[in-house]
Amino acid sequence: MLLGVGLDSDGHKRVTKGPNFALVGGSKDTHEQLTETAIKINEKLRSRGKQLEEVGHQEFDDIAHEVGLKRADGKQN
Repeated sequence: MLLGVGLDSDGHKRVTKGPNFALVGGSKDTHEQLTETAIKINEKLRSRGKQLEEVGHQEFDDIAHEVGLKRADGKQN
């Protein structure tokens, strides 16, 4: 299960659920970015013929890098 949490707010409560993700919070723009990223991750998984629970840490890091995510320390995955 992917969990996305938007830390900024514009006064609205937002929750988006998918088959393998849940996204909560964030401003309109942040929540849209979270949603787009979750969709891109699922597209990458689908292109590899895999489900989220079937990939290991390294393969997930590779997918995260491919969709533009970076580690919290600022280093690219």
